[in-house]
This record gives sequence, structure tokens and C-alpha cells, in this order.
Amino acid sequence: MSGQKTTASDPYFPANGDHRYRVHRYELALEYRPGPNRLAGTARLSAIAGRAPLAEFHLNLADFRIGRVLVNGRAPHYAHRGGKLRIRPAKPLPAGSAFTVEVHWAGNPKPVRSPWGGLGWEELTDGALVASQPVGAPSWYPCNDRPADKASYQISVNTPSAYTVVAGGRLLTRTTRASTTTWVYEQSAPTSSYLVGLAIGTYQMVLLGDPGLGGVPQSAHVPAHLLSQFSLDFARQPAMMQLFEELFGPYPFGEYAVVVADEELDVPVEAQGLSLFGANHVDGARGSERLIAHELAHQWFGNSVTIADWRHIWLNEGFAKYAEWLWSERSGGRSAQDLAAAAHRLLASQAQDLRLADPGRKLMFDDRLYQRGGLVVHAVRCALGDVAFFRMLRDWATLHRHGVVTTAGFTAHAARYTAEPLDELLAAWLYEPALPPLPRPAPVRPSAPARPGYPPSNGGAVR
Repeated sequence: MSGQKTTASDPYFPANGDHRYRVHRYELALEYRPGPNRLAGTARLSAIAGRAPLAEFHLNLADFRIGRVLVNGRAPHYAHRGGKLRIRPAKPLPAGSAFTVEVHWAGNPKPVRSPWGGLGWEELTDGALVASQPVGAPSWYPCNDRPADKASYQISVNTPSAYTVVAGGRLLTRTTRASTTTWVYEQSAPTSSYLVGLAIGTYQMVLLGDPGLGGVPQSAHVPAHLLSQFSLDFARQPAMMQLFEELFGPYPFGEYAVVVADEELDVPVEAQGLSLFGANHVDGARGSERLIAHELAHQWFGNSVTIADWRHIWLNEGFAKYAEWLWSERSGGRSAQDLAAAAHRLLASQAQDLRLADPGRKLMFDDRLYQRGGLVVHAVRCALGDVAFFRMLRDWATLHRHGVVTTAGFTAHAARYTAEPLDELLAAWLYEPALPPLPRPAPVRPSAPARPGYPPSNGGAVR
């Protein structure tokens, strides 16, 4: 498993996150009233200072009213403006020391403005939904908002009893008193702030698959009037889970939930152990099945294996795109080669100005990044051959389970599975804007063993 890395500020979002410390646990206690869209919360963060004494630090938090801030139980100096809560403890925190931060806040949550529209907390017609990628988490709770700072979470939400609360993780308790219910969820796996998902609405819960057969518990939370269409559209998700565990290794979390909001969403969004879809993704004709596969694959690629900063976003989206093609290939649809050819034709007709390994903030969610990312993975498959490729893919997800990765780390990893150099191939796909030729499978040949000292396919597995 990769260790967490303390790196400099994210070059795409330098105002988000503070590399001078890391958080290892968040405990959030929230009260939410949907009618007035009123949120009040208390956050307790358990953190560790970095290599230098910590005279000050900051959390990212949107424009809420701050009630109280404590550091190790004592009131610090603090200032809150511009989406930052700047905190100066009464005494500098020693290098490497553990400390706690407590923040009380309240207000009317709303999305954070971004080049892609509002991100984070979204008030729905009846309820709320959180989709934070990449920088929307501060719209509803104080956090060290950078993907490499992964922590465990406990989230408690009190809301009127007519509403269901869904969060990523295991439901510990659900307690009703008078007209409100408190839902408490625990996500023990290391989680990036942007992957903390939450949905509040009037949903019917259904189980996917046969829980009596073991495997990953899978649930869905769906508006009642969409249940019949949903039952067809998501019928093959358990088979996807089975295939992806075969190809990528054991599912990295304790459970998986999907939520279908009773409103249209531009795109589905992944969260840790949870994926959020819109009513427009349910048509009763499996019209969005590739997206179901895409969001499920993110549980391995993006959520468990997490990018060190947003320059490497292709490692999330390229692998999830390729998982769509693998599902199609293995479930009787078009082959990965056919889908790669279609993606290549599409990219060839478009501008050639995307540098995949560092696309820049403007292009980080460009559709070309998804398509070209899938093509990179296919190019590696064609170069390695299926036996070595699938061993490489499973090892990538297993060895870096709950860890933090970079593009350079992936290229070094892939090179271990072939005697032929991959430098020129990967440099063309990752670092040059011009579109390389369509990758085609090489003649079948024996695969190279992993280099001496490198773990075999079951090495380093965390189950």
C-alpha cells in the first residue's frame, strides 16, 4: 500500500489544501432542515503536524457563520474570509505532533463557484445532494481540501424523519426522536475530502444482488416512481462488481451504494463507496449502463488509488473509461478494440492541444481526457499482451490500495511487466498533444516476468 505523501500546494487549485499538516480523522455532526436549507455543524478533526512547527494553518470552508474554533481544547486566533479559515494556535504546534481542531459553523449551504458551475452542496426540490469533485467539499464542512490528504470519517446527520440520509460507508445507527432522525455513518477507509458524498431525500431502499450469496453488500436509494425502470437499468451491476473484482482485485471498501436523485444531473458523480445518479440516467432501457460501470470502477481507480494532485486526473478517468470498455467486451457488447477505434476516430477529428499527463485546469474535465485516457490504457494492453496487462492492472490497484499515486509512478509500474521499453509509447500518449496512431494488439508472445524483487500478482494484497 502506498503511504500518504505531503506535497506542495496543488498547482491547479493553490488556494485549496494545506500541505503543512495532514488529517487522519474527521467527525462531523450535522443538523439539516431541508425547507429553509439550514445547516449547522460541528467538526472535530484529528490531525498531525508536518516536519516543521505549525505556527498557523488553514482549513477550507465556505461562507458560513463561525460559532467557535478550538485547537487542543483552547481558543486560537482565527480569521475566516475568502473560503479559508486561518487558524493561529496560542502556541506553535511541535513538528510531528498530533492535535485536534474543533469548528462550529452554521448557515445556508450553497455550491462553491467554479469554472464548471456550482460544486458541492446542492439544494434539491426536496432534499439535498453533495457532489464535490474537485473542490466542492468546503461548501458544507471545514476540511484540508486536497486529494492526497486522506482520512477516515464519521458523519452524523439529524434531519426530519420523512427523509433518508445516505453517506458513503457503513450505517452505524439510525435513531428517531420526536419528528427527527439521526443517521450515523462510518467510513473507515482513507478518504479524500472531495469523495465524501451525501444525499438527503425521500427514497426507497432496494438491495442489489443476493445478499445470501456473500460478496459486497450493494444497496440503492431510489425515488418510488423510478423503481421499475431502475430494476432493469441496474440489474447487471452485481455482475459488474464480480467482473471488476476479478480484473482489479477485491473491492476496496465495505459496501457500495447508489443514489438516484429525483432531478436531472449533467453527469453521475462518484464518492467513496457511493455513486450519485440523476433521474435522467434511469430510462428502463439500460441507456446509461456504461456510466454505471464507469462510476463503479472509480471505487478502485480514483477512490482507493487516489491521485496526488489534479494534474494526474487521467489516472482516475482513463482507467474508469477503460473499465467501461472491459465491461462491454466481457458482457457481450463491442470489443475494447472496437471502442478504442471509435474513440480514436473521435479524437482525430478534434483539436490536438491536450497534454494528458498535465492538462491544465481548463481541460481537466474535457471529454478528450476521458477518451484519450482510455486509449492510453488500451495502448499499454496492446504492448504488454493480455496476460501481462491484466496482471499489471490488478497489481496497480492492489499495491496502491488506499494510497496516493502519480503518472510517473504508473509508467514505472507498467514498465515492470514487459522486456520491451514503454518510454517512447507512453511519452507520446501522455506528454505530447498530437494523437498517436490507434493502438493495435501485438502478436501473442510470452509475457515478461515481474522484475526481481517486485511482488507477484498477489503480493501486497490487503483484504
